[in-house]
Amino acid sequence: MSSLGQNQSCYNPLAMKHLLIIALLVIAGMGFPNTPSPHNPTTPVSKETPVKPIKIYIHTDLEGISGVDRFEMMDQTTEGYQTARKLLMEDINAAVEGAFEGGADEVVVLDSHNGAHNFLPDLLHKRAKVDPRANKKWWAALDDTYSGCFFIGAHAMSGTINAFLDHTQSSINWHDYSINGRRWGELAQWAMVAGNFGVPMLMVSGDEAACKEAHDFFDPIETAVVKKAVGRNKAELVPLDDAHARIREAAKKSISLIGEAKPFKVKMPMEIVLEYNRSDYCDSAAKNLPTWERLDARTIRKVTSDPLELLPRP
Repeated sequence: MSSLGQNQSCYNPLAMKHLLIIALLVIAGMGFPNTPSPHNPTTPVSKETPVKPIKIYIHTDLEGISGVDRFEMMDQTTEGYQTARKLLMEDINAAVEGAFEGGADEVVVLDSHNGAHNFLPDLLHKRAKVDPRANKKWWAALDDTYSGCFFIGAHAMSGTINAFLDHTQSSINWHDYSINGRRWGELAQWAMVAGNFGVPMLMVSGDEAACKEAHDFFDPIETAVVKKAVGRNKAELVPLDDAHARIREAAKKSISLIGEAKPFKVKMPMEIVLEYNRSDYCDSAAKNLPTWERLDARTIRKVTSDPLELLPRP
């Protein structure tokens, strides 16, 4: 028999088929290594996306706090004011609790009412942090690391009917304030500053008029109505336990708006118009604010594309 014939006699088709099946099974069992990154051939591509911590920034005011029902409680020389400070801490704590229940990882609060000496630190929720405003900016440490902001204790803008202690910045000096022809109050002002850092307004508590104003400016938004004004200087209160429950629930639900609620922004450049109550107030502003234009006896104007220039500051 020739050598060719001998080689053919050694070939076994069935055995080769079995060997091929075994080889395929071994390969399948071993699997394939992770595909390397095109930027670093030695490093596998990670399938995990870093999760951004949920940080909430709480801006506060006093007029819209639960239990505050008369003008006299704003007078810092009275017992009523000391009561209002305690009530402020209770509202803040309800919002902090709700935020954490909703999934927040960190909550920072800012004392924003009239000189910022209103907090009673010993009464603050243990997990909350106070922003000391170390940078001396009126928006303090708010920046783009936050996922959303709350406004606790809000009041409606100046000139709002049946709104408890309605005003914008100063009830003594300011008569009206508008941007691009639309009247604004402190809710929209703060929301635009937050929007400058990409932070949306998620939740507001205050009197009925303030919460309505929030819905007029922001969508979606969670609100907690804690009282209803009777004229300007008096209010009918929601019972404190119910008010705190409303704040806690609105804060909790608002965390789910992260990703849906958008930062509040306006068309730029924006035209800001501020009308004072008296011409002498405008005299002073015109003298000290060279970047603002005087329009008449009581009104100044500024056009800017910087959201952080929305207030008349030297």
